Amino acid sequence: MIDILAKIHDKFSIEFKVGFRARRKVKINNFVMNTWIFVPDSLDINSQTYSRENFYRDIRDNIRLITPIFLLRDICRGDTQPLQHLESSLNNLASFPSRSSLAEYEYQIKMFSAIFKSALRDQMRYIFTTAQVDDRDFLFDTLLEEVQETLTKYRSLSKIIKTPTVSNEHYHYFEFGDEFMSNIVEQQFYTLLSSLNVHNKVFADKFREKILKIIQSEINHKEEHGYPVVSVESPDRNRDLVFRRGVLKKFIESDLFLTAKKKKDGVLIEQIYFSLAAGVSMIFATAIAFSFQMKFGNFTMPFFVALVVSYMLKDRIKDLMRYYFAHKRRAKYFDNKITVSVKENIIGWSKEGFDFISEKNVPKEVMQIRNRSALLEADNRYTREKIILYRKLLQIDREKLDENSNYFVAGINEILRINVQSFLNKMDNPEVPLYVTKDNGEIEKLMGVKAYYLNFIIQLKYQDFDIFKRYRVVLNRNGIKEIEELK
Repeated sequence: MIDILAKIHDKFSIEFKVGFRARRKVKINNFVMNTWIFVPDSLDINSQTYSRENFYRDIRDNIRLITPIFLLRDICRGDTQPLQHLESSLNNLASFPSRSSLAEYEYQIKMFSAIFKSALRDQMRYIFTTAQVDDRDFLFDTLLEEVQETLTKYRSLSKIIKTPTVSNEHYHYFEFGDEFMSNIVEQQFYTLLSSLNVHNKVFADKFREKILKIIQSEINHKEEHGYPVVSVESPDRNRDLVFRRGVLKKFIESDLFLTAKKKKDGVLIEQIYFSLAAGVSMIFATAIAFSFQMKFGNFTMPFFVALVVSYMLKDRIKDLMRYYFAHKRRAKYFDNKITVSVKENIIGWSKEGFDFISEKNVPKEVMQIRNRSALLEADNRYTREKIILYRKLLQIDREKLDENSNYFVAGINEILRINVQSFLNKMDNPEVPLYVTKDNGEIEKLMGVKAYYLNFIIQLKYQDFDIFKRYRVVLNRNGIKEIEELK
């Protein structure tokens, strides 16, 4: 199965988080993701102004394992995998310090912290989006208890490694996990309370005291252990704190990120095609030379002219054939192949390809989903939308994936970030003047927003699963304003 989430990453980037979930009973899992990007003609984005190199410069992808799924109530119990694995790794490090036990200890701290973050996020999302309204009070009270219990149990394990066999440097790894989870709790509950104040004031008022109590408890804990906290009077506007939190996040989640080695795809086939192009042009030139030589003989003016003309045409034919074969190759092959590895063990690969295509080559189903308005359809006869096709194939070897983790991993998350700054260069001013007549007859000038729309239609295929998603990105010269999923 494949799922996708879209959001604004920053002012100039949109992010698609695509989850490729490999079935347990299928050894080789193949996934397809096709993305059609419909670009307004006024932005002057086409094959002459926006090359393949430009596109791959503007797109960034991170490939990582899907975080193992556990409920908070399972994490805080001592008889479940995360806590058991963590406690076992701490005991091994304290009793039998070695390079392997240290690596396992670091790995289990990272996994426990990442699992906690994922479980807290998923449970809060469930409570406020899926659960019955009547159950929310009970579920949220339970959530608060489970968060505190999980943190308490994690912190209680620190006594295991307070031994002469564990150096201060290695003990810091445990503190990194502690600080990371404390930051996550503080950030998640502050964000929740801020959102509830706008969308559910009654619930916010009911739980405000409990939420603030947990937040303050975590702030006190961080101050006691020397972890940095947000300061209102920070001279650098908490720059060092923000930097530290970013480094902590990368450290904790580093074992989930996969090694991706990218190389150009179909290099051998490309060289064969180009050799064929050179051969065809040489056959043409040789045929012209032989025919004129047989008719006019050697060292004659017609033969000399024929050699010059055949040489000129040979290069043109060679370039045309190279273009033809390159176009045919891209229809069947891809631009890049990315090998995906866990700890140097290859678990699959990904391929990607980029092309501008004409509307006649877009599947009818995609054009129906694009669903242009009558005005846009009429305008499209004169200023046609440009269409970018971004193709992606992904293969996951289920057996090799399982061999490289002592947790069950559902599959791979690919996070695609597309920077749209190249699309802003030809945009008009972000505001345009508008006028209205007031009741007293005076004319009032208003400033209207000038917006452009990028339409993304994404096809996700896996075995008998085949769906389309449509997203519309609203942007102007100042950047991205919103992204919305259209049904």
